[in-house]
Amino acid sequence: MTFADPSDTGLLAPGWTGSPAASATSDTAYLRALLDAEAALTRAQAALGLAPAGAATAVTAAADVDHFDVRSLAERARGGGNPVIPLVADVTKAVGAEYGPYVHRGATSQDIMDTATMLVAARTLDLVLADLARTEHALSRLAADHRDTALPGRTLTQHAVPTTFGLKAAGWRSLVLDARDRLRVVRDGLPVQLGGAAGTLAAFTAYGAEDPLALPDAYARELGLAAPLLPWHTLRTPIADLAGCLAFAAGALGKFAADVLVLGRTEIAEVSEGGGGGSSAMPHKANPVRSTLIAAAARQAPQLAAVLYGSLVAEDERPAGAWHAEWEPLRALLRLTGGAARDGAELAEGLRVHPEVMREHLGLTHGLIVSERLSAELAPLLGRARAKELLTEVARRTYAEDRPLAELLAEEPELKDLDLSAPTDPARYTGSAGALTDRALERR
Repeated sequence: MTFADPSDTGLLAPGWTGSPAASATSDTAYLRALLDAEAALTRAQAALGLAPAGAATAVTAAADVDHFDVRSLAERARGGGNPVIPLVADVTKAVGAEYGPYVHRGATSQDIMDTATMLVAARTLDLVLADLARTEHALSRLAADHRDTALPGRTLTQHAVPTTFGLKAAGWRSLVLDARDRLRVVRDGLPVQLGGAAGTLAAFTAYGAEDPLALPDAYARELGLAAPLLPWHTLRTPIADLAGCLAFAAGALGKFAADVLVLGRTEIAEVSEGGGGGSSAMPHKANPVRSTLIAAAARQAPQLAAVLYGSLVAEDERPAGAWHAEWEPLRALLRLTGGAARDGAELAEGLRVHPEVMREHLGLTHGLIVSERLSAELAPLLGRARAKELLTEVARRTYAEDRPLAELLAEEPELKDLDLSAPTDPARYTGSAGALTDRALERR
């Protein structure tokens, strides 16, 4: 599903511009969702005998996005504080005198606005989930292909002990799957909103409904959304859940991007993006654009989520400002996360791994990257104190003399009968990295 909206180009938002989420959250997309919500409400009432079948047909036919002016609606929305008020007037006019009274019958603006927001979110999350599936598939392949590719593990920016690129990629994939699972749960639970003026469904009783509680269920069926237990006009759990899962997804992709940015530095170069971006001033550069845009989204998402969490504090049966404050940050969050998911898929699918550079970097500390292993294996032979003393001295000499750790250890009389080739090989000290990668890849 795509929408066109030339007034909403995203000039300053390369992270989401051109993404599926950009189209699904445009002003035109929101207008379509508002119209879908209005038409579905009339159909639901007709299904329960509260409106003529002809009204359902007429309102559905009139609710054609091409027949309404987005810009005009936006300008007229200032009068009542939301776009539903002028839209209802336009739809009623389009439907005509016979069935016009059945447009928006018994509803309030928030019913339609909230329901439309859930439709936009559902449609966007479907697209995000598709891109996360691409990302997961590509990372799964990377993890399997590089199950035993050793590289330096880094803690607090320094070489720690060896790990494998397969385990690192499996970790990225695990986060993507965590994001997918959270998004799926929220997506499947996105509810319609229907409560009337103050959340009591009173107007529908006045219009003849014998069982007003059946109406939200019928409304939900019309739109493919969930039926809420209660009207949630001031119970903003659906918005808070959206905020949480979107911010988490952006952060999960941000972790992937952050690692690629570090590992792709010129002086590290253990990975590189498949297609780097150029520089306006330096022709030699291939900038990690996909990672950069994902990182930018991940930095913005928590603050947008915080605004949405703040709107949980909603007074009375309709707050002044709290509900209105949700619209823009929620759309921005959907767009940022959708753009990050698009870029994450492209990044994972095009990522280039350089095992030879990783192997070279394992030797940058002259073999000291395996000092933990040597300490554990020499302690039973020499005693803990002597093993620590020896390794401390040899470590000093590796740098002072610019000689490999294995060579210096081989000169020690206490170790002359030992074969130190395996204990000093960084590639053979990756612990259970391979088994952990295998276990991670069993998750579907």
